[in-house]
Amino acid sequence: MAGRSRSEVEAEIKDTLGLVPHFFSRIPDDLLDYEWEIFKRLELGETLIPNKYKELIGIALHSETKCRYCTLFHTEAAKLFGATDEEIQEAAHYAKNSLGWSAYLNGMREDYDEFAQELEQVKAHMASQG
Repeated sequence: MAGRSRSEVEAEIKDTLGLVPHFFSRIPDDLLDYEWEIFKRLELGETLIPNKYKELIGIALHSETKCRYCTLFHTEAAKLFGATDEEIQEAAHYAKNSLGWSAYLNGMREDYDEFAQELEQVKAHMASQG
């Protein structure tokens, strides 16, 4: 992929973030423009999912991957995009709860097809309740 020069990309990163974070400085020259564009669009840009919610998803996701770098990044980004401490706590708690159910259902080897059928019944019931 032919892209901009490293110095052009780093100038844009610095203009956007105030500095070129060390992790960007280690990306090979031929991949930097590509990686920055993805980062800029998904992490910083407006997408179908509002930024605050993307960052709360990131907190929940990385509470499981246990990546302290990503957890710190997404927590601080969530705050920048307006998340409250309570919303951040809820995202982490939601992840804990969801992961617990995953462990239980998989550990008990619940029948997947039966689970899917029951879920359809639950959806129909809840939709009929308004």
